[in-house]
Amino acid sequence: MYKGKRIGVVVTAYDEESFVGTVIETVPDFVDRIYAIDDASPDDSWREIRRVAARINEDAEPEPALALADGGDSRRVVPIRHEENRGYGAAVKTGYKHAANDEMDVVAVMNGDGQMDPAILDRIIDPVVEGEADYAKGNRLLHPEDREGMSTFRFFGNALLTGLSKFASGYWTIGDPQNGYTAISRETIERLDLEAITNRYGFLNHVLTHLNVNECRVADVSMSAVYGEENSSIRYVPFVRFVSLLLLRSFIWRLKTRYVVEKFHPAVILYGAGATGLLGGSAGLGNSIVRTLRGKDGYTGAIGSFVAVLVGLIALGFAIYLDFDENESLETTRYEYSGARTEVETPDQSIE
Repeated sequence: MYKGKRIGVVVTAYDEESFVGTVIETVPDFVDRIYAIDDASPDDSWREIRRVAARINEDAEPEPALALADGGDSRRVVPIRHEENRGYGAAVKTGYKHAANDEMDVVAVMNGDGQMDPAILDRIIDPVVEGEADYAKGNRLLHPEDREGMSTFRFFGNALLTGLSKFASGYWTIGDPQNGYTAISRETIERLDLEAITNRYGFLNHVLTHLNVNECRVADVSMSAVYGEENSSIRYVPFVRFVSLLLLRSFIWRLKTRYVVEKFHPAVILYGAGATGLLGGSAGLGNSIVRTLRGKDGYTGAIGSFVAVLVGLIALGFAIYLDFDENESLETTRYEYSGARTEVETPDQSIE
């Protein structure tokens, strides 16, 4: 128990036999139950999970109230294995479902690669435990000191996906959408349509859009990047391409659902006008340049295309402003500094 709440932790693993055991062993004592999900790893991750689980479960003293609530299962570590590889998102969803069935109040996710510091788990779950947010996530981009362990390539890719995710999700102050160190309330798990969320690595980006459509409150918690000797299974070029297309579809779905179906909002008109102006104007400028190179008059068309681009930018700017204003109450940021820095919370950012 932690502050009167039952806490579950989902540990996901795929090819993590060297790290997953340590991750499970270092989960803080205040966590009531650990769901170790092996996504059909080809290495010995499953054997390592079962080995560590058997030792911890043998030594653990079950909490009577917890055992009674979930039908008498007193295991602290619950090993679960997918018979076939289904993707990172599927592993998280499997853990969510088991934790919700076991009546965990708050469910955190820690990947089995050892990149998520167990010492700050309380900071990740606090916004949800204290009722400030329905979902909380780490952010490694808030301070230069926190990004020291992140390569330039990772930082660039993360920054690019952060910008795209702001459009798709509607959470304009939330950053580092690839950060899987998260916490969610049981009520939020039950509200989400988990089957509609992708099973692949774009899960973290996709879930933010679904949270927004359900008008869930999201908290960003600053944390430092941690990278060791683990090897990522992500191929970055296909990953970025897949997630970018996913975010485009998510953006259109969010606008249609929240700003057309549920209620009309002028942001959807401005987004449409902005996209039309930018795309049409850019195409017109390109055509004018080609005409000029061929010795034909392209000046008049260029002027009209420039005006279209300018109008598109203005419309897009107003759309973003209205979208930001509509979703501001769903966001908060906890500037909890790592290391020796002082912990500070920004005023006027708390969720009512």
